[in-house]
Amino acid sequence: MTPVPDPLAPARLGPIEMRNRIIKSATFEGATPNALVSDRLVDFHVAVGRGGVGMTTVAYLAVAPEGRTERDQIYWRPEALAGLQHLTDAVHATGAKVSAQIGHAGPVANSRSTGLPSIAPSARPNPLAMGLDRAATDDDIARVIAAHADAARYAIEVGFDAVEIHLGHNYLASSFLSPNINRRKDSWGGSLANRAEFARRVVAAVGEAVDGRIAVIAKMNMADGVPGGLWLDESLQFAQMLEADGHLDALELTGGSSLLNPMYLFRGDVPVRAMAETQTGIVKVGMKMFGNLVFKHYRYERLYFRDHARQFRDALDMPLILLGGITDHDAMTTAMRDGFEYVAMARALLREPDLINRIRQDLETTSLCIHCNLCAASIFTGTRCPLVVEPPNAKTGTR
Repeated sequence: MTPVPDPLAPARLGPIEMRNRIIKSATFEGATPNALVSDRLVDFHVAVGRGGVGMTTVAYLAVAPEGRTERDQIYWRPEALAGLQHLTDAVHATGAKVSAQIGHAGPVANSRSTGLPSIAPSARPNPLAMGLDRAATDDDIARVIAAHADAARYAIEVGFDAVEIHLGHNYLASSFLSPNINRRKDSWGGSLANRAEFARRVVAAVGEAVDGRIAVIAKMNMADGVPGGLWLDESLQFAQMLEADGHLDALELTGGSSLLNPMYLFRGDVPVRAMAETQTGIVKVGMKMFGNLVFKHYRYERLYFRDHARQFRDALDMPLILLGGITDHDAMTTAMRDGFEYVAMARALLREPDLINRIRQDLETTSLCIHCNLCAASIFTGTRCPLVVEPPNAKTGTR
């Protein structure tokens, strides 16, 4: 029998060596004013680095200016590089590795905020922007694929150890995969093979640009959590395509739609009024009035993506990263027993950035996170746990 890996022991991920198998998963930090690195963003990732994770993930770094969900998100360009270099240096000083989540928001982008037209597989209303997403042209598709490769080269230049390609949550690549959103009649729509082609070309472009110098991860939906969306019957086939293509060092398994059903990912309480306060105008009013109807409620459960993810473990040989309801050593060990090579955590580390060090000292340590999801309401003002008192005069200067 294969021995069960120790989640707290060193492990390789592609070409890199991590001090353990625990990854801080991507959560938009809301700490990038003017689309640049700030002291607060650096402090955010240094805290979880000092707290013991094997690798932290910087989210979200758009490959094109219209690929941002809002104007203050970083997009890859020369002006952002010095700040990102400072960030990677600071994280490396803690002993942790650092990954860059790269992608294009597509229909999740808010053109009203960015001031740039948003694109999607097919033309569709965009409720956040109170406008219309434009159907991506062949030129758009080629440009965005090339931009992913450029982003990967930039990531190497500024010292990232890995890139995580965002293929989930109905961002652009995920929306092409979704039969609910992709209504195209050309070679980019219809069959799963056609709908998967954009994402596969993105991954291939990144893999070829990286050429083994850093690790390449993809974050993909197992299920969109919406009627007519991507589900296991097709997502398993898509994952097998990615494995056969051979450009990835690991696959991170997620679910839900930032566009249509975000709570499929964020299980637990639904703080509708707090989330509405982050919006303006008619969107804010609408969320307050109808939010409880729009945002579905999913009871928090330990290892809540495990049953879906085990289907992927059975079908694939490549390394997999399990996330969802992993907050203690027992859950990590359960994931290792199931055959997952790495685990990813987010909300528990917002509550306690030093949780991994505390677990290392006492394997019975339990997380203080209560899954209230008020952290989700803070993503545009500095992502944080509301139960943690921040020091006064927190630095916010950009770099």
